[in-house]
Amino acid sequence: MASAGAEPARRAAEGWAERLLAGEKRALARLITLIEERDPAASDVLRLLHPRVGQAHVVGVTGAAGAGKSTLITALARELRARGPSVAVLAVDPSSPLTGGALLGDRIRLGDLSTDPGLFFRSFASRGHLGGLSRAVADAVRAVDAAGYQAVLVETVGAGQSEVEVSELAHTTLVVLAPNLGDDVQAAKAGLLEVADVFAVNKADLPGARETAGEIRAMLGLGPARPWTPPVVELSARTGEGVAGLLEALERHRDFLVASGRWGEKLRRSAAHQLRDLLGEELLRAALARLEAEGSWQAWVEAVARRERDPYTLSEELARRLLAGATGRPRGEGEARGL
Repeated sequence: MASAGAEPARRAAEGWAERLLAGEKRALARLITLIEERDPAASDVLRLLHPRVGQAHVVGVTGAAGAGKSTLITALARELRARGPSVAVLAVDPSSPLTGGALLGDRIRLGDLSTDPGLFFRSFASRGHLGGLSRAVADAVRAVDAAGYQAVLVETVGAGQSEVEVSELAHTTLVVLAPNLGDDVQAAKAGLLEVADVFAVNKADLPGARETAGEIRAMLGLGPARPWTPPVVELSARTGEGVAGLLEALERHRDFLVASGRWGEKLRRSAAHQLRDLLGEELLRAALARLEAEGSWQAWVEAVARRERDPYTLSEELARRLLAGATGRPRGEGEARGL
C-alpha cells in the first residue's frame, strides 16, 4: 500500500516538472539545489524528466589550472548564443575546506550573458570528490538537458581523474592546453590523448603556442589510426580569435557521433554508469540500514578498529551474508571462516 504522503509528493513532482519544462529557470535552479542536497524530492522530479533526456550536446571542458578554461567557456557560450542554441554552463569549482562551498563564486564570470534568457549558469563545489567532479553534476546535466538546453558545457577543476570522469559524462571531451605550462608533457602522462575528442591550445597569442599545438599533433600521429582524429585548434579566448573554429570542431565531432552511431553508444555508456552508481548507493544504504538495525554495524567497526578483523576479508564476508539474506555478530579472527 502506498504511503499517505506518496500522492501529494507525486503531484508536487509533476508540478515541478511542468514548470521546468515550461522554461522556468527558478524551478531548474531549485531542482539542482535539491540534487546537491540529495533530497528525495529531486529523484521524484528526475524520474518524470527522464523521457526528455538525451537531446543536448554535452561538452566536457577540462585541462590544467591556468589554461584559461573559464575564459574559453565564456567565449564559447557567447559564440553559441550568437548562433541561436540555448546554453547551460555547469562549472565545478574547488571546495572550501571550511564550508564545502565553491571558492570562486563565479556566477559573475559570464558578465553580460548572465541576464540572457537562453543561458543558464550554475557552479558546483567539488566537495572533495575524486577527480573534481561533484556527484551532483551528472544529475544536473540531465536536468538542464530535459529543460531543453541544446548545448551543455561542463567545466572541471582539472584535477587528477577529472578528465576520465568527464569523458564518461560528456559526448565530447574538450581538453584545453596553454603554452609554457608543461601541458603537452602532462597530456601524455595523464592519458588525455585517449579521452580527448578535441584539443584547444588557448593563449595562441603567446610564444610557444604553435610549438605546443605541433607537439600534440605529433603525439596524435604516433598512435594507432582511429575513426576520429582529435583536431587541435589554436585560439585566444581573451580576444575571441579562433573561437568560431573551435565551435565548428565541436560540432563536427557531434555530427561524427550521430553519423557513426556512437551517439547512441555514448548514451548507453552513460546509462550504465548512472545505473551502477544508483544501484551501488541503494545496495549500500540497504546493507548499512540492515546492519545498524540488527545492532551489528558498530560491533564490526570496533572489531576492525581493534585489528581483530581486517576490513578486506570482513567486507567480502558481510557482502556474501547480506546477499544470502543473513547477518551475524562479530567473531574473532579464528572464527572468520565460519562466517
